[in-house]
Amino acid sequence: MTDMIHGTDEGPRWRGINHLALVTADMDATVRFYHGVLGARLVATIGTPQFRHYFFEFGPESTVAFFEYTGIPVESFAKPAGVPDRRAPQFDHLSFNLPDEDALMALRDRLKSAGCEITDVVDHDFIRSVYFTDPNGIALEASCWMLDATGRPADYGDERLFADPDPVPAVRELRQSGAVAATPRTRLA
Repeated sequence: MTDMIHGTDEGPRWRGINHLALVTADMDATVRFYHGVLGARLVATIGTPQFRHYFFEFGPESTVAFFEYTGIPVESFAKPAGVPDRRAPQFDHLSFNLPDEDALMALRDRLKSAGCEITDVVDHDFIRSVYFTDPNGIALEASCWMLDATGRPADYGDERLFADPDPVPAVRELRQSGAVAATPRTRLA
């Protein structure tokens, strides 16, 4: 048996996000925005008497999906990315990956021409991003890596990527030994 805590288990070979499931009160407006404005192909739909569940492609095997529940009112609200809000304690924003800064600028132009508000490019050193919302008020970001931290071994001493001057204990453990000393247990609700 392998020891996950001490880093002797390679773990799953993740291939990105299969889907992030969000909720909409208006699936039609959601399709028009994600497919029509963002250009994310609608690749699958599920419909039952209780709900609709639609999937939009953002890369190979990577989708964002929406539920629209039948007969259950959903009160939407807008929340900017990175700004705390008591109504959204477990979700802040979703960032879509783009290949380069030219693609980021092209998306910014596309959103502006569709009448959508969008920020200027924000330079976070290792990524550059723009921020906008969907018709449901969900905070969205589009980013491109300037220094790609994915697909290679992590170097926890690389301060360009690990820049927190006072990291949590788990990060200090990773820096020291390459593994975390303990993992939390969870329970189903």
